[in-house]
Amino acid sequence: MVYEYDRNIRDRVAVIGVGETEYTKHGRIGRPEFRLALEAILAACADAGLEPRMLDGFSSYSADRNDPNRLSTALDLPHYAFASMVYGGGGGGVCAAIGNAAAGIVAGYANFVVVYRALAQGEFGRFGQSRRGGRLRGQYAFNVPQGLMSPAQFLAMKMQRHMYEYGTTSAQLGQIAVAANKHAQNNPRAVMNGRPITLEDHQNSRMIADPYRLYDCCLETDGAAAMILTTAEIARDFTDTPVYLSASVQGSGHRQGNVVDGFWHDDFMSSNYTTMVDRLYSAAGMGPEDIDCGQFYENFTGQVLTSFEDHKFCEVGEGGPFCEGGRLETTAVADPGATHAGEFPINTSGGNLSEAYTHGFNLAVEAVRQLRGDSSNPVEGARTCIVAAGPASAPISTAIFRN
Repeated sequence: MVYEYDRNIRDRVAVIGVGETEYTKHGRIGRPEFRLALEAILAACADAGLEPRMLDGFSSYSADRNDPNRLSTALDLPHYAFASMVYGGGGGGVCAAIGNAAAGIVAGYANFVVVYRALAQGEFGRFGQSRRGGRLRGQYAFNVPQGLMSPAQFLAMKMQRHMYEYGTTSAQLGQIAVAANKHAQNNPRAVMNGRPITLEDHQNSRMIADPYRLYDCCLETDGAAAMILTTAEIARDFTDTPVYLSASVQGSGHRQGNVVDGFWHDDFMSSNYTTMVDRLYSAAGMGPEDIDCGQFYENFTGQVLTSFEDHKFCEVGEGGPFCEGGRLETTAVADPGATHAGEFPINTSGGNLSEAYTHGFNLAVEAVRQLRGDSSNPVEGARTCIVAAGPASAPISTAIFRN
């Protein structure tokens, strides 16, 4: 017997506050990661108008080092009633952590759950750098001896195949990087603010892992971000502009969790959303045509492109042309005469490429800002925003927010 996914959390939970630290290049923030987590959480409480001691739940992902027991003590909470962690998947857990928090609220375990992610790459090491180890286990025993030692190298192979199959070009990937950078110029929080790039700059930047050039790769930064969720009913006591969670899905397709086996599965070029995208739209009661803007996790530009395809914003193989003509830029920053200006703006804070890399959580924060009207790059009339977590990881997740 096949059992349908016919239960959901649609619009039963709302975001009442978001918070961030400042963002800096890796190693330059000058404070411990644990303190960064606390600063972001307290900033989210201040944004919500919530007394911090009212928090009673925690949710994070990718084995965030700042555990709820320690956070609860530092925040002087009288108790906490819920804690959740998404294991594995790296940045793929952004929306899963939000979804888990919502599930805990709907189930009645907690009233105010804070979702957070903190990174101090200067304290604990750079994400994008390969590390030597005394012993190789599992898949790494197979791929490291062949020179596949970093995410850029793994994922470049997927994009090379896409270019071979569909004629996708480096310049089309560059459109994603340029759009994010344009948005960062209006965002004072962005690490790349004041450092504009052109498509020519992208094309001339040094090669990291063919076809990925420097500006195809996410930033490496220090910082933290947080978000507070509660029930839709309680949210009305705190804000006139709640942002509702319409859907959050998580999971993985067959063999997507293993780099070695993954080279052989049928969905090799995808970003691993294909098995859950129908669940996403069904849970939200929407389709891709109902989405006004998006925040797409950029570990690398090519994975954003295949994320568009996976989420059915364009056909498979058409991701390259979809990126052209200013479609990914807000109308305000698009070049005059851009043929598709502002049709589907993404990463309106600058994203992982130009704002900061908090393992993608800054993208979820920007979705909330966009829908409550205080984004530095507002999308006129935006009512819905999709957030796609770390593409090509496993598990992976996506969420849809509405105002």
